[in-house]
Amino acid sequence: MARMVQCVKFGRELPGLDAPPMPGELGKRIYEHVSRQAWIMWPAQSTVIINHYGLSLVDPRAQEFLMKQMEEFFFGENAQMPEGWMPQENQGMPRRKK
Repeated sequence: MARMVQCVKFGRELPGLDAPPMPGELGKRIYEHVSRQAWIMWPAQSTVIINHYGLSLVDPRAQEFLMKQMEEFFFGENAQMPEGWMPQENQGMPRRKK
C-alpha cells in the first residue's frame, strides 16, 4: 500500500514519494508534504527556470537559486512562472483579441 500524504500542491491526500528526493530539510519537507504526482511536475518546471534564467548548475549560486525556486514551487503562497515567461508556442505571436 502506498504511503499517503496531504499534498500541499494539490490540497488533498495522495500517494507520497518512496523516499526523500534529496538530503536535508527541504528533502524532508517534500517527502512529508508533496505527493508523487506533484513531484513529477518539478522536472518540467525546473527546466523552464534553468532555461529562462540561463542557469549553469555547476555554479553553487545557481544551485541555491534553483533550490529556492523548488521550495517556492511546492510551498510558496503563489508559486508562479518566472517574470516575463510565456509558453514556447506563444512567444513572438500576437495575442488574440477577446
